[in-house]
Amino acid sequence: MVRLAGLVLIALSLAACAPRGSVTIDPAAANVGDVVPVFVGTTRNLDPKTDHFGSGRHEGVDYARLDISVPPDRKLGTVPFPPRYDPPDPKRDFLTTSETIYKTPATFRAALSRALRAEPEGRREAVVYVHGFNNTFAEGVYRIAQISHDLDLPGVAVHYSWPSAANPLNYAYDRDSALFARDGLEKLLTEVARSGARHILLIGHSMGSELVMEALRQMRLDGNAPVLSRLAGVVLISPDIDVEVFRSEALRIGRLPQPFVIFTSARDRALALAARLTGQDHRLGNLSDVKRLADLKVTVLEVGAFSKGIGHFTAATSPALIRILSRINDINSAYASDRSGRTGLLPGVALTVQNATQIILNPMSRMAAP
Repeated sequence: MVRLAGLVLIALSLAACAPRGSVTIDPAAANVGDVVPVFVGTTRNLDPKTDHFGSGRHEGVDYARLDISVPPDRKLGTVPFPPRYDPPDPKRDFLTTSETIYKTPATFRAALSRALRAEPEGRREAVVYVHGFNNTFAEGVYRIAQISHDLDLPGVAVHYSWPSAANPLNYAYDRDSALFARDGLEKLLTEVARSGARHILLIGHSMGSELVMEALRQMRLDGNAPVLSRLAGVVLISPDIDVEVFRSEALRIGRLPQPFVIFTSARDRALALAARLTGQDHRLGNLSDVKRLADLKVTVLEVGAFSKGIGHFTAATSPALIRILSRINDINSAYASDRSGRTGLLPGVALTVQNATQIILNPMSRMAAP
């Protein structure tokens, strides 16, 4: 009982580190911040009382677009929400300048197609982000806007919002919801491919990484070539996945999309808690022994040296690491010519074991010249 009480207290302390996010619409914020359009597919129920997507499960997929204003006066890597009792400040807070709910998949697809065609020829790609455990609808949407803005990702931002309870004590509900949401993610990716995206970069965070792996496995079994052929890479950030389950999924998928990048941190407190809740020593996101992945063509980026606090989203929240990762296009170019060449673009120590490469990133090192 003491051990369980301790885990509950840890979970509550982790959740208390930041205020919960909700969609705040302020059209005037478009004149202040940098606006990032985010296309959304969701299997959350639409609450008729609030007209917002909540935590309930919906068997269909709803589609939307939210234009997000990224405020100019904030620390790199942060997603500040308006204080509960104060008016929103577009210079300081993430705000939604407009919101559109599409009545059919076809209208969503047409709107996404127009957005892709508006991009320069070499940037007509989609970055699809899948949020993790304990997220509200707004938190996921605003996070992909922040990632897209801070990392200057090419193409159009797309978010898959699955029905998380947004409650740190509902871990089991969220794990079941991630499994429930597999079909919805495949449907969204299919619509993205049909919209004309030349390439699709798929990003999963925390428990969302499990959803990504399950959807990839499902698409391989379904023979969904239109989507699989356009995947230009997969990124798993702090993946909350059992290591043996990940290996089973990866082996069933077969040829993994490349590059296939896994961000890990030995200082991830949330994954340390998740491991204890599941009766294990490690999850994939805090695995230190790359030998367990040696037969898989993956790149493991250990970012624990950059971690602060909970350390569960270091890739998107550490200003120093964001500055390094903003050169991700250089890394992709290195892949195109020489897979081994990519390691010289990142500051740290590289270890290659068979097909897997682990890079332990070091904030004290200088970036190598491209």
